[in-house]
Amino acid sequence: MKIKDIMTKNVASLNSNDTVERAAQLMREHDVGAIPVCSEEKIIGVITDRDIALRTVASGENAAQQTVRNAMTSTPVVAKPDMDVREAARIMKERQIRRLPVIENGNLVGMVSLGDFAVEERTDDCAEEALCGISEPCSPKL
Repeated sequence: MKIKDIMTKNVASLNSNDTVERAAQLMREHDVGAIPVCSEEKIIGVITDRDIALRTVASGENAAQQTVRNAMTSTPVVAKPDMDVREAARIMKERQIRRLPVIENGNLVGMVSLGDFAVEERTDDCAEEALCGISEPCSPKL
């Protein structure tokens, strides 16, 4: 099975000059935990709910003034529409990430998440494998 068979095709996106507050509003509106950041249709980053918590809230930044560029994860790990779902799950496991933007010819065409694997009966074992790797504890910096 290919990523294009399970990915979400209509994806909200932001530009790097949008505010972190706007990113959080879009996450609430679309009930998602990550929004791709694009320059035109080219993906330049991803901002997640975790990015907002750690790079804005925990740092004492003002979400209404801080730009997405200053909180996003740059150079995101991406998938291609024709990538096998098992390969995507392996990448998610190794990189400990729950979502992958899907690009074609450099343009954003969708998103695939751990949840997409879990709800598709033929890929739920991929979700289990990826979740095991994602959930492995990391040593905190003390």
